[in-house]
Amino acid sequence: MSLESLIILLYVLVLASYLGFELISKVPPTLHTPLMSGSNAISGITIVGAILACNELGYGTVSKWLGMLALILATINVVGGYAVTDRMLKMFKKKK
Repeated sequence: MSLESLIILLYVLVLASYLGFELISKVPPTLHTPLMSGSNAISGITIVGAILACNELGYGTVSKWLGMLALILATINVVGGYAVTDRMLKMFKKKK
């Protein structure tokens, strides 16, 4: 990878991080949980990409380990998101 490509990728990472922070900070607290349950589908796509990165075909050892790390982190994100969504939905059920 050339230095120019690395600088472009770093620029995209910093810009995406800044925009994501700005967008999420503007969301009212009442919408955070519904947005999180909706973003679980996006994390599911991340899991599929991480599984492909862990594949043995044509990738180096570093890519496989980074893919495994991405798989673990995305799985934690999905499970946590569904746990919070389940907890939120239990708040709206009638008590016996």
